[in-house]
Amino acid sequence: MTDQVPPPPPLHDDEQEENEVLRAARERQQQKEAADAAEAADQEAAKGKRGWKTAAAAGLGIGSAAVIAALLYVNRDKIK
Repeated sequence: MTDQVPPPPPLHDDEQEENEVLRAARERQQQKEAADAAEAADQEAAKGKRGWKTAAAAGLGIGSAAVIAALLYVNRDKIK
């Protein structure tokens, strides 16, 4: 008879929760950076008509990050 090693303990959702927390922190940082960029763009717009493209790009970045996060959250059970 051979020695059988017991199977490893099942993975808990702690890792998934940590990833969600880290993802939320990353999104928060991206939103802060985008807000800072938008504020800088507003200051540039006050000087002239430049900067609105930067604000639009920041808005697109925030929106696409939110959509990706929502899709990952909805499909979190299907990924495993």
